[in-house]
Amino acid sequence: MAEDAFTEHRPLLFTIAYEMLGSAADAEDVLQESYLRWSAVDPATVEHPRAYLVRLVTRQGLNHMRAVRARREEYVGPWLPEPIRTVPEVSEDAILAESVSMAMLLVLETLNPTERAVFVLHDVFGYTHGEIAASIGKAEATVRQIAHRARRHVHARRRRFEPDSDATRQIVQRFLLAASTGRIQDLMDLLAPDVVQISDGGGKVVAARRPITGRDEVARFVLGVIRTTGSTTRVEPATYNGMPAARFLTGDALDWLVAFEIHDGRITGLYGMRNPDKLRRADAVRPLDRGGL
Repeated sequence: MAEDAFTEHRPLLFTIAYEMLGSAADAEDVLQESYLRWSAVDPATVEHPRAYLVRLVTRQGLNHMRAVRARREEYVGPWLPEPIRTVPEVSEDAILAESVSMAMLLVLETLNPTERAVFVLHDVFGYTHGEIAASIGKAEATVRQIAHRARRHVHARRRRFEPDSDATRQIVQRFLLAASTGRIQDLMDLLAPDVVQISDGGGKVVAARRPITGRDEVARFVLGVIRTTGSTTRVEPATYNGMPAARFLTGDALDWLVAFEIHDGRITGLYGMRNPDKLRRADAVRPLDRGGL
């Protein structure tokens, strides 16, 4: 049955769509559009359902990427990918964990839609240039050139990445303890000198309108946020985008979500999500898959 094939490959299809779009909501829209097209196809005419579905999702993802670019350009304040809750086991696949990390998704935003699709399909999911050419309707030689250009662009901008682990979660716990007790020196000891903090409020809630850089500035910003959240805020550890994270809740409402980027025992990036539209689906655990690679 068509539904059975789609359900079987859904984690893979969602992962591809999410990495192409950086938005769980947009990825779900792409999957819905793809399913409607798939349901109109006679399964008996499809020799390899997974390959067919990947091509379908890729084409729908490309169409969607081109449609949302103008919306991203008009975004108020810094834009961050919509965070997705992941199981700790995602970190066991280093390529998958890095590919859904906040830093990598921000780098992918700097590619044009075709470059992004080619990079994701080739470097993350391992599809050949010929398979990608069939998916996006371009010559194999052209896809090879696009892949080379996209890879060079990404490698020049990618940040050092360490996936979620017991060690990184302990650093986050120490950081949160220092922040809650106002120990600024302890905070600064856990931050890399070139640490960057990015907040996404989407113009809907209060959030920093520019990235904050440097150990001193980030430490003071964090203490300021902790002071304004009040004693009623509850903090929960979690894993998002293959990274250690913290959820800040008032009652049952999720007010803040912060994902931590860590390298060599220091926090190099903090990605704070406050946009309520992007927090709406933040409780759902998303199964991710690279197709058995």
